[in-house]
Amino acid sequence: MPGALLWGDDGAHWPHRTHSQFLQVSGQHWHVQSWPPPRPGAPTWLLLHGTGASTHSWRGLAPLLAPHVGLVAPDLPGHGFSGPAPIGRAGMEGMAQAVRMLLRELGQAPAATVGHSAGAAIAVRWRLREDAGSSPAPAHTLFGLNAALLPLQGLAGTLFSPAAKLLALNPLAPHFFSWHATQGRMLARLLGSTGSTLDAEGAALYRRLIESPAHVAGALAMMAQWDLPALARDLPALRTMLHMVVGEADGTIPPGDAARVQRLQPSAQVHRLPGLGHLAHEEAPARLAALLLRLGGLQAPGAASPHPAPGGP
Repeated sequence: MPGALLWGDDGAHWPHRTHSQFLQVSGQHWHVQSWPPPRPGAPTWLLLHGTGASTHSWRGLAPLLAPHVGLVAPDLPGHGFSGPAPIGRAGMEGMAQAVRMLLRELGQAPAATVGHSAGAAIAVRWRLREDAGSSPAPAHTLFGLNAALLPLQGLAGTLFSPAAKLLALNPLAPHFFSWHATQGRMLARLLGSTGSTLDAEGAALYRRLIESPAHVAGALAMMAQWDLPALARDLPALRTMLHMVVGEADGTIPPGDAARVQRLQPSAQVHRLPGLGHLAHEEAPARLAALLLRLGGLQAPGAASPHPAPGGP
């Protein structure tokens, strides 16, 4: 696709490049990073990034989890170095089905999923399908990092999807956003609006992504086909254990949404991270790793854990 990232150029110094592989699964071209289980019998966890991100989002967290669990971290369709989703398959159900087929191709049955923002929504949609199967689904834990599971409220919720659809249909929109990103102002505003403060490497990696029209087109297509009202409607049927990890300074997903999720799914537990924003796992990977490992029963000795919200463990 014109404007796509090139592995030999853009990926020359990509985080954890030696863990990357490329696969073709049912017409979808995948870039996947993986770490083998550290010992026989150790579980494998799936990492799903959010809209507009890529595997680089796990650059700090993955090495802290890898001594305890195996990891599978794909670039979602249309993002990073993965190819675009087939026409009409960039929505939540299409993404969940693509992830399901990828895991089958890899021979993986993860014991847990760590999903950031929209990645958590894909994980919930995938687990809803697994939970509704004819035979009991294997035990699974879902960690939603600043999870985007509910429709935006107010005017933003009314305008967001139609605006995304119009932008996705305009072939010039991705090129405009990518050109604007080279001026530096758009990226600074986007990152600033998350409530997170990234280091120079993190900002540079996001800049490389947003300078790619193909990557921007993938993110726009994903947003245009998103259906959060349907996910909210189906959320009470989720039987997979859901942990909501909430950065209290998140400027993208209102921290109060976690309480709304609990009303729909009372078994969900909420764990709050004071001072961290939407990209909490990039800001403070050690804090996130300690919490996730504790919740997964794999706490490293002496690791500090944030305090859960009332009602959490």
